[in-house]
Amino acid sequence: MRIALLSYRSKTHCGGQGVYVRHLSRGLVELGHDVEVFSGQPYPCGLDPRVRLTKVPSLDLYREPDPFRIPRPSEIKTSIDLQELLTTWTAGFPEPKTFSLRVARLLAERRDDFDVVHDNQCLGTGLLTIAASGLPVVATVHHPITRDRVLDVAAAAWWRKPLVRRWYAFAEMQKAVARQIPELVTVSSTSAADIAEDFAVDPRQLHVVPLGVDTQLFGPSEHRVRNRIIAIASADVPLKGVSHLLHAVARLRVERDLELQLVAKLEPNGPTEKLIAELGISDIVHSSSGLSDTELAELLASADVACIPSLYEGFSLPAVEAMASGTPIVASRAGALPEVVGADGECARLVTPADVEELTAVLGELLDSPRELRRLGEAGRRRALEVFSWESVAAQTVAVYERARERVATC
Repeated sequence: MRIALLSYRSKTHCGGQGVYVRHLSRGLVELGHDVEVFSGQPYPCGLDPRVRLTKVPSLDLYREPDPFRIPRPSEIKTSIDLQELLTTWTAGFPEPKTFSLRVARLLAERRDDFDVVHDNQCLGTGLLTIAASGLPVVATVHHPITRDRVLDVAAAAWWRKPLVRRWYAFAEMQKAVARQIPELVTVSSTSAADIAEDFAVDPRQLHVVPLGVDTQLFGPSEHRVRNRIIAIASADVPLKGVSHLLHAVARLRVERDLELQLVAKLEPNGPTEKLIAELGISDIVHSSSGLSDTELAELLASADVACIPSLYEGFSLPAVEAMASGTPIVASRAGALPEVVGADGECARLVTPADVEELTAVLGELLDSPRELRRLGEAGRRRALEVFSWESVAAQTVAVYERARERVATC
């Protein structure tokens, strides 16, 4: 099958769209399919050599190190460029829509090159143009962005709430587009239920295909750093609950030596940096970002505990990677996390979201019990091997492609 895999931005490291695109495309070519990735900035790296990359450049108005830059007049070449600029200047987020419009133009000229188009979380109006051309379209919705919107608005200062709502205006477009795509892929039953509710889509449109993990790269290590906790999250995003973990770490350090490895890009002088300083734990919290897969795997395998304090997760790739690494998990009983890691005590301990006291107590209990850490870690490794693999993900995704092609053929 000839597959066009779309990703409006392909952040390379630590979860996110880039990881999904990289591993899924490799799994698809392993099955003998022909895959071409269409991506906006940041572009993916580390793609399998058999996967072609077509760059779909935008104005890239959020790039580092000059986010919200003012483009030169010569950069505004099309009506889509102008739409991207004006949406950004009016506090909106244009990329899902403008990327989809650009890809629709590209694919209009290459209609006969592909058997199916697979969108990754863009859900822009350009997908409807692609579908109208007769190409089967499948879309992955990792979780409904409406859940992020609710939490971000609630966490924002009163004067910022209108700006946050404006930023998430693209969610209404995604809801409307999702309702018109018959085959939607999502990563957990929890996420499927939330999408059906928030996006008002027919549950029969949704196909659950969990994410996978490279169990050869992510594996156990005999050399763990005693009392090291690791968390992989967008630390300045309220949804990820990192502030609750920082409060727990501040309490735990009173009675024991420990360290927190925070895999995240912290906003300079942002809320997380400020909280670390206020809690007086700058000496034991170490942040890193842009890690290679190998560096991330080594760091995960070096920790005594991986913590996922999120208030909501549609899946959790870091949880699967931690399980594959044999690293015990303490996770919130939120969203799809119990579905991913299993019942409390199976290979992870589950705690009430945002409950700092319970999180502190459970982390303390585990750090004081090497035997329990070993038991949970071994159980997690078994679960990763038995339940999650990218080869299985690719095969299940192809089954959805086939349904989409059959549906178009019978129309």
